[in-house]
Amino acid sequence: MASKKTITIEQIRSPNRRPERQADTLVGLGLNKLGRRTTLEDTPATRGMLKKVSHLVRVVDDK
Repeated sequence: MASKKTITIEQIRSPNRRPERQADTLVGLGLNKLGRRTTLEDTPATRGMLKKVSHLVRVVDDK
């Protein structure tokens, strides 16, 4: 069985004064505070969520 690709992201900006939908997307990604990091499976759904909040997060590790 092949190992699944993962992506590690970190929240670098607050969702304050942004649409509620963007805050909900961060929670869906497992982020809710500045500096938090999470590792997720690299899927098209995850990539789409990252694209919507790309101004609030950064990719730390892309394997």
